[in-house]
Order: sequence, then C-alpha cells, then structure tokens
Amino acid sequence: MRGLLMHEYRMSDIEGVYEDLEADVSLEEFREAVEAKVEQMGGLADEETAAMLVAHEVGESEVGGVTDIEPGMEEAKFVAKVISIGEMRTFERDGEDEDGRVVNVEVADETGSVRAAFWDEQAEAATEELEEGNVLRIKGRPKDGFSGVEVSVDQAEPDEDTEIDVQLSDTYSVEDLSLGLSNVNLVGLVLDTDSVRTFDRDDGSEGKVSNVTLGDSTGRVRVTLWDEQAELAEELEPDATVEVVDGYVRERDGNLELHVGNRGAIETVDEEVEYVPDSTPIEGVEIGQTVDLAGVVRSADPKRTFDRDDGSEGQVRNVRIQDATDDIRVALWGEKADLDIGPGDEVALGDVEIQDGWQDDLEASAGWQSTITVLESDSSPAAEAGEGSDDNAGLSDFAGGESDGETTDNDDGTDVDDEEGLDDGEELEFTGVVVQAGDPVVLDDGETTTSVVTDADVVLGEEVTARGVVRDGQLEANDVF
Repeated sequence: MRGLLMHEYRMSDIEGVYEDLEADVSLEEFREAVEAKVEQMGGLADEETAAMLVAHEVGESEVGGVTDIEPGMEEAKFVAKVISIGEMRTFERDGEDEDGRVVNVEVADETGSVRAAFWDEQAEAATEELEEGNVLRIKGRPKDGFSGVEVSVDQAEPDEDTEIDVQLSDTYSVEDLSLGLSNVNLVGLVLDTDSVRTFDRDDGSEGKVSNVTLGDSTGRVRVTLWDEQAELAEELEPDATVEVVDGYVRERDGNLELHVGNRGAIETVDEEVEYVPDSTPIEGVEIGQTVDLAGVVRSADPKRTFDRDDGSEGQVRNVRIQDATDDIRVALWGEKADLDIGPGDEVALGDVEIQDGWQDDLEASAGWQSTITVLESDSSPAAEAGEGSDDNAGLSDFAGGESDGETTDNDDGTDVDDEEGLDDGEELEFTGVVVQAGDPVVLDDGETTTSVVTDADVVLGEEVTARGVVRDGQLEANDVF
C-alpha cells in the first residue's frame, strides 16, 4: 500500500509539471519521456525532478513558428503544412552495402517555410503516403543547408485537427516571399542589372555572382544569381519580363533576397507585368533614411573618376531629380554612373540613402544596392496620378512645372511653355537651371521651361540668367550671366 501511494503521489507531481508545460505534447508521451529520463540518470533523480528536466527540454525545442528554427538548435518541434514533395534520391554510404535514401519535403506555416529531409524508411513513407496540404507534427534537428535552414526529420506524424493557412502553389508574387521559402517561381519585370563578379571559395575554386532587380505589382526584390546562372544577368535588358524558377529566399542586411543556384534558372517569358513604384516626396526626406524616389532628371553632370584608398579606380556621376515637391542631387556610383539618363527622363530610384551633401544640402546616394529604372512617360503610374497627389505626383508635371498654358515643340523636340503668352519682339530676362546645354540651351526655374538661343558656354546644372528678345517662341539672348 505504501508503495502504491508513493507511486500515485509521484504521478500527481508529474501531472502537475505537465499542466504547467506550454508545449504541444500528450501526457502519455510526457510520462514516457520522464521514465526514460529516470532510467538514463540511473536513480540520481526522482520522477518529479526528471519531469522538470523533461519539461525544460521540451520547452526549449518547441518553436513558435517555422521562422524561429535556427541551425544551432539541438532539436526543433513544430507543426507545418506540406507545400511540395521532392523526388526520392539514393546515395552510397561509406562502409555500407545498402544505399541511403532521402526525400526533401517543403513545409510551411504562417511565418515561413523550411525544407524537411526524410531519410531511409521515412523517405519511403513520405513518397508513398504524403500529399500536398497534409499538416504534420515534426521533430527534427535543424542545420544550415544548401538553400537555407533545413530540418533532418527524426519523427513526423499527421495532425488532422490543426489548420494552417499557407499558399500551396509554388508561384509567388514579391509580397508573398518570406524567409526560408524554396522552390520559388516568380515572374517579374527587370528593373536593374549588375555585372558578373568573381570570388574565391574556401576550397580554392572560383565562384561567380551577379544581381538582378525584379518588380511586379506588389513590390520589387533583388535576385542573386550564382555561378552558371550569374552570366545570365548580362543578357537581360531592362523592361524585359523574366521568370525565376526554383529560387530560394535568404536575408541580407535586413532585406529579403531571392537566390538562384545551379538547380534554378531565370529566363525571359512573354507575359505582361506591371510594376508600380511607391515613392517618398523629396521634400520629406531626412538624413539617414533609405527611401524610394521618383521624378524627372533636371540636370546631369559628366561622369568623374577617382582613386580609392586601395588603389582601385572608382566613378561617380551627379544628377538632379525633381518631383512635384522639391528637387535633390543624386550621386550615381560605380556602374550606375554609366546609365544612359539625362534631362527630361522620368526615373524611379529604389533604396537610395539620404546623406548630408555639398553646402549643407541633402543628397541621395545610389550605390550597388540601389535600383534605377527609367519610366515610360505615357504609361508610368506616377504620370497617371495627376494633380493633387503628393506621394506619387504626376511625373509629366515635373518637366514643365505647374503651367496651365500650352506648350510648343522646338525643332529638337524640347517643350517650351507658352504660359506667359510670349510674343515676338518681347524683351525678357529669365533665370533658371541649365537642363540642356546644347543648341538651344534649355533653362528650367522649377515652374517654367524656356529655350534660349545663345553662344555662351554653359554647364548642366548651372543656374544662369538669360536676357534678350523673344523670336519664334525662343529667347534670343544678348547676355547670359
């Protein structure tokens, strides 16, 4: 009787510990784990102590969501839905006659996805019994795999009572991407491309990498192409529509990136994709921000080269961008200094850093991580925004200010405002920034654009005053200063 009472007492202690346990494990499983722990410790711990130890271990391995799984964890327990099931692969094990087998299964919950590797007998069962949409309770060992975090499955069982709302398709939009996703197909518009870069791996081999920025109606994402895929970046043209096949999502500097390795691909497709840039008004930017801007190029300086501290040569080009609220100087660094953009071009700038510029003026810096897209004037989302829009103000308004008057075309195609009703023979003095330094010179004061006939030497971005007489809609300048 005494032994029975003692057993009941200990069981009640186990149940008490179990009730305080915030983990998804049955009481029967918990009791079995406690008995195993007592046997493992050889009598050094009673059942209550063993129960507390097991509770701690269970609590440590239970994760709140797939994105909480990390390679350094000894064990992870989680519930997830089967998204895709790969083919079973066989491989030779050292010193064993029987081949090993593995099946990679993509599983996900509302927080993200992860690849689960099923081995040998479990691989056979996964191939024969699993279907997309099944919900599984999984216990396994996380590791850093080829496509991000992977879980080597020790135990998996179906859970028909739990519902998980995740996308089953492997075709994604930019806003659907989350850390850990793999087998990702995505169709997007090419916004920007970089050249191929080489690097040395730890094993002495040479690797290649390049970047492409893609956009769709939900946003944009940087795509990193590795090795055999890297050279494809140089074959892609801006505004081309491409499909990423079998990509995987990684994180860099706090931003999600889509990576394409040798098992993936990126190829041109014949599809219509709309990209809608979401810009910040220039007047509202502050030092230290990384923002998206959209506007019209008012001026563009020549490219300059310089020597870096390490002896390499760099290059930079300054342009001035104007939207409906203000204008700002933008420094284009590296390959971006070679972009063919000039006065009158409508552009969208992604991920530019706002810095303290020359003469205490703010300026934007467009480095390797930035995206620069030349927009189509007639169809750009910003041009369709019209008057009264602050965030995406009509880009067509920027080039000619807010004039209500008509415009006429010069022989070179330059628009000249007729707001003031300029008449031949009228004497005029006009001050503005040089947005075209050719023949004729074009000045812009932020509200009106005027064509000036002059032999004076002027520089893009320079503010000058032209004084003279209007002839055929142009200002024939007698004096430029």
